Amino acid sequence: MAKRVTVRVPTRIDLAGGWTDVPAYCRGSVGHVVNMAINRYITAEMVVDDQRLCSVSYSTDMPIGSGLGTSGAMNVALLAAIAGHNRSSLELAELAFQFEGLMGNTGGRQDQWASANGGIQYLQFQGDEVRVEQLTPSPSFTQWIEAHMMLFDSGIQHVSGELHEDVWQRFERGDAAVTDALHHLAQAGEHMKTALQNESRSEFVNALRMVMAGVDGLGGHVHEPFRRPLAALEHSGDVLAWKAMGAGGGGVVGVFINDLHAQSAVRATLLNDGWTELKWELESEGIQRTVSPHE
Repeated sequence: MAKRVTVRVPTRIDLAGGWTDVPAYCRGSVGHVVNMAINRYITAEMVVDDQRLCSVSYSTDMPIGSGLGTSGAMNVALLAAIAGHNRSSLELAELAFQFEGLMGNTGGRQDQWASANGGIQYLQFQGDEVRVEQLTPSPSFTQWIEAHMMLFDSGIQHVSGELHEDVWQRFERGDAAVTDALHHLAQAGEHMKTALQNESRSEFVNALRMVMAGVDGLGGHVHEPFRRPLAALEHSGDVLAWKAMGAGGGGVVGVFINDLHAQSAVRATLLNDGWTELKWELESEGIQRTVSPHE
């Protein structure tokens, strides 16, 4: 019988530990990542007609290459649509990762796990093993994060592959600065987990600042394109921490403000620079798959 399979999966913001989920790092060290699924989605739709001919289409409310894990989410949605029957979310996440590997992607696993599982996750990566712990801070602490972490699409696009190639080539050569920066980012992931478990606002901000330092340790080319419009906001104290979302330095930047009174100043400064604000909330669900008859 003809059918329509619709799958919706969330994208994510990576709070801490990005880069350390990449196999090049976690072959020899343990990667630690904390991310949050958000209410920005990839939707895949598969239609199988009466002749068993199949068509698949995508839609997204975020631009590809934004740094929110859209590519990983697309592949999770695709595979959940065409092969999701009787497979767990973790199986589909790994299947999506392996599928990307066949296409030459050498990135990590955090994006697929965020889309598959939803919510706030603490992920540990060691070799090909992924250990998952769902974190469940209180609604009030989650709302504090949502209110203070402003997302902006800067419109600035990096070429993720080039960024990765530079960092991982230096890592394979034993570059001490890159190795130390990656270890620092892994530690930031552990600190972020503790901050969320303790619901500590100061620890949360400190973990974000650790991420900033770790990313800068990889090389100024990751954060430099976004730094100019944020410098004055940091100097004034309106912005406590910020980071480009995604290891590839995509166009979306998370800006963590000091208090709610700072929203107007931050918004005005960044909108004046041509950035676009993206409203967001936590998405607790991962893969959402429905099957219906198709006429």
